[in-house]
Amino acid sequence: MQPAPGSAFDNPSREGPRGPLSGVRVLDLSAYIAGPYGCTLLADQGADVIKVEPPAGDNLRAYPSTLEGENRAFLGVNRSKRGIVLDLKQDADRARLHALAAEADVLVHNFRPGVAERLGIDHPRLEAVNPRLIYCVVTGYGEEGPLRGKAGYDQVLQAMTGMCVLQGKPPVPELTYGSPVDYYAAALVAAGVSSALFERERSGAGQYVGVSLLRSALTMQSARMIQAEGEAHDISRDMRSGGITGLHPTGDGYLYLSANTPHFWKALCELTGLHDLADNPRYASVRNRADHAAELVPALRAALRARSAIEWERLFGDAVPCSAVRHIEDMFEDPQVQAENMVASIAHPKIGHYRGVTRPIKFSRTPGPDPFAAPMLGEHDADIAPR
Repeated sequence: MQPAPGSAFDNPSREGPRGPLSGVRVLDLSAYIAGPYGCTLLADQGADVIKVEPPAGDNLRAYPSTLEGENRAFLGVNRSKRGIVLDLKQDADRARLHALAAEADVLVHNFRPGVAERLGIDHPRLEAVNPRLIYCVVTGYGEEGPLRGKAGYDQVLQAMTGMCVLQGKPPVPELTYGSPVDYYAAALVAAGVSSALFERERSGAGQYVGVSLLRSALTMQSARMIQAEGEAHDISRDMRSGGITGLHPTGDGYLYLSANTPHFWKALCELTGLHDLADNPRYASVRNRADHAAELVPALRAALRARSAIEWERLFGDAVPCSAVRHIEDMFEDPQVQAENMVASIAHPKIGHYRGVTRPIKFSRTPGPDPFAAPMLGEHDADIAPR
């Protein structure tokens, strides 16, 4: 699947080893997070991704940011792409996109239903231009149903699908941090596109790939979204770890610990000095401990006040799964993150070098090329043209 020499998708800026998707050509017309980061995951694996933006740019560029001269989120979501500007309301730019699509392997967008048709870049028309094209669309609510035309946003879907209620403490719901629905949808974009590329090797034909924020939000909650026949509608659906597994205050800072298995529960009791709880049959199982959480949690938290979260983390070691609560800033220098080479230094034409996440998946034989900075608006207009 290597591009022909001299094609629109030759990319001399990609240095380093091949990735499993080297030679795959991706047109990324999407904005915000889900679609763009899905394409970034493809770029991490070697795909040559062309970010196609309108004259005003991806809306994420205009979001507030504490990074001087650039948008932190845009850089993080759009690494390792080249960028061009096309006004798809203009005949000449639309024709240019058609020409690029004729040579591409994948096209991704997150236009609301009806927009791609109005612009003349819907799946049937581009399939006629390139029958091998994988055409991936990210929607808010899917392709059918009463909400199909509605714009979807991560936090809106969190509220709609029960995630806020799960996160909050009754009666107050709470949004999760960041954009988990968007990032999970991005993973589904990368997985769906990769599967379609694999199938195309067998059939020779491209196809439509649909990812929605609604499907992503519900899929993330598969462990909860089970309803047995005859079961009450409002029955509790959490995993009932009994409050032992969770966040706890310590003498200094917060500690997350997990002690669901008999081995971990016994180790937790012994290391915190709660020896009488370890073999008490009232607390012998996760369900028992859930039933008696009101008496167990205060005793545990009283014991945890004797040390700081960091001290408990060191004391527990491998005996009790746990972590002191840290800040994202700590991750740049974290020994485990460093050992895994998860942070790379990337050169940017405007802000100099910055550090960011890269290569979330390991491949032993085809690790993929080095990352490079998200494009400036229209940075590669002069470099990319159809054959």
